[in-house]
Amino acid sequence: MMFILRTKGQITYLQLAWQGVTAIFSTRCGGLSMGPYQGLNLGLHVGDEKAQVLANRKLLVEIVERPLSEFVGCQQVHGNTIVSVGTEDSGRGATSLETAIPHTDGLLTNSSIPLFALFADCVPIWLYDPKVGAGGVVHAGWRGTTAGIAPRAVAEMERHFGSKRENILAAIGPSIGPCCYRVGEEVVAKAEELKVASAPYFVPQGKGSYAADLAGLNRALLLEAGLVEGKITTCGFCTSCQPTLFFSHRRDGGSTGRMAAVFLMQEGRR
Repeated sequence: MMFILRTKGQITYLQLAWQGVTAIFSTRCGGLSMGPYQGLNLGLHVGDEKAQVLANRKLLVEIVERPLSEFVGCQQVHGNTIVSVGTEDSGRGATSLETAIPHTDGLLTNSSIPLFALFADCVPIWLYDPKVGAGGVVHAGWRGTTAGIAPRAVAEMERHFGSKRENILAAIGPSIGPCCYRVGEEVVAKAEELKVASAPYFVPQGKGSYAADLAGLNRALLLEAGLVEGKITTCGFCTSCQPTLFFSHRRDGGSTGRMAAVFLMQEGRR
């Protein structure tokens, strides 16, 4: 597996074994939050105390050894908008929702600034082109997935940075799996509009209910977009199945914390 479970200080996290970048996914282990957010809640928008969240974020950034003031985040809206950012965006969303990149679910860069997006069941996707020195992170819930956010991010890599699709590495992190995730007819109908055969990723569970494999569907979309099969890795962890490791919006009835996917290119990769 390309994802390695590590502990640094009081924080446990998953690290993607890519050379030239630091790509990590936090767990709920460690941190200062209490109640339904107990542990390393990194979401400022879920009802937790802001001071606790910022303290948790400072613990997280110690892993990548970069100041919180450099991190860039976005106001996620379950859409398919991808934004390319640079050093001039440093700090946006790091300590407040108001300064985050608005109405965006994917961030890309060719600079050595740390990017992050927040998750509690949705699919985290990292992209990285080692040839041109560019990459980023994507938030793909069912709406973003069926709106084609993954192939849009690939197209943006090609358009903005000159990436060749066969050179792009992709990784799909922990998300709610088909073991726990049930959706209705409206989700299946939206998925049927995609360019890939979506039926294998929605298994009927009874009238109007389907077990949804969003990670698998996003992998199929990345392949359809021109990525090479051997350059896509999938974590396989279900966020709902492991309450000691992960927050889960579906499992916890909507009152829960958020984890972060972080992408940071090492200096000199550009």
